[in-house]
Amino acid sequence: MSAGAGTSHMRREESGAGEHLPSDLNMTRALWPILLASAVGLLPFTVFSTYLVPIADESGSSVAAMGGLRGLGGLAALLVGTALAPLIDRVPKEWAAAGGLGVLAVSTALGASGEYLLLVAFCLLVGAGTAVLNPALTAAAADRFGSGKAAGRAATLVTATQSMTAMLAAPLIALPAVFWGWEGDLLAVTVASLLLAAILLSRRSRSHVEEEEEADGGGKLSYLASFRALAAVRGAVPLLLISLLRTAVFMGYLAYLAAYYDSRFQLGPGLFSLVWTLSGASFFVSNLLTGRLTNSARPRVRTEHLLILGLVVALASVVGFYFTRRLPSALVLTSLHAASHAVVAACAVSLLVRRCGALRGSALSINAAGMSLGVFAGASLGGVGLGLAGYPGVALVFGALVTAALGAAFLVSRLPGEHIGADGGENAGSSGTSGAS
Repeated sequence: MSAGAGTSHMRREESGAGEHLPSDLNMTRALWPILLASAVGLLPFTVFSTYLVPIADESGSSVAAMGGLRGLGGLAALLVGTALAPLIDRVPKEWAAAGGLGVLAVSTALGASGEYLLLVAFCLLVGAGTAVLNPALTAAAADRFGSGKAAGRAATLVTATQSMTAMLAAPLIALPAVFWGWEGDLLAVTVASLLLAAILLSRRSRSHVEEEEEADGGGKLSYLASFRALAAVRGAVPLLLISLLRTAVFMGYLAYLAAYYDSRFQLGPGLFSLVWTLSGASFFVSNLLTGRLTNSARPRVRTEHLLILGLVVALASVVGFYFTRRLPSALVLTSLHAASHAVVAACAVSLLVRRCGALRGSALSINAAGMSLGVFAGASLGGVGLGLAGYPGVALVFGALVTAALGAAFLVSRLPGEHIGADGGENAGSSGTSGAS
């Protein structure tokens, strides 16, 4: 066994009972390029959405047509994320992330031109780039801390950073755009992406972890066998289904949130921005705290049970939201609903990272692709419910989706608990993970 393999084995044994968990500050210091890259990955479409009207004017297109291009990015993310999922674990995660950042750099440079055809390419490339970037960054963060609780905590720090970026990005990009316009924002993302790609590649070269991955992946699975092995990991498929359904509910709910507050409480865009901030802040804080709670050395509640609790609260809050007639109650339910989804998201990522072991990159890639599908499914199904029965119809649709996710969560909770195997997976004898290591 090589020195790298020995280090890997010792580090993964530490991830069992009684492992020492680094503080969040120490993790952030170790992961800062990864966390910063995860934030930058959200900026291209944030700029696109924030400046949709001037971008449409510049390209000579309508707002509706230009807004529809956003769907191309989601389609590209779904297809690329699914197709490349088994390959994420075959290359160093930092290299995959650097490649995703390179694609983002090219896409934002094209988008800054303002030409319609190049904006089409921008949307497609951003979707494809983030489909690789996000799971690679999450898996890379987890890999730096073994395969136990610390790995799950590192992964949730990435998702917490992304939720914080989603909350703060729009106001933060507005200030520099005053001086250089939306084109300057996109070119700034180009420069930041290239710099971060270089940093990730240099850190990878200095870390000498190639030997670890050769030891961990000595028996590489074929492309299709990787999908079969992932499906064999206990709880992986239900967890992926939960992520898809949760995303469908939350993103569908957000798609009609402004219209709901306007029609029921007559809140214009200015006041509604405060509602949006409330929702984003609730999601960020809950996601951050849940990642800490579920990945503590001695958690007070099983992650699977917290997952169920989050879904129960999500069900109650989304149904109650569409029937409330009082603004204070609606605001409380808005905050509660965002917080509950953050709990579910953090629990799902933590369990995927800990259970899937050597296949965590593939699992996270499929998870991201499923969430891309969930974005469109949620908006579409919510629209059907709204068209057929108004907001009670929306409540029925989203309630049914959360109920289905609850069924999957109960299935996950009935599976064997957290026993870290030699491969680092929390699979309690799952052949899928062991076979991949």
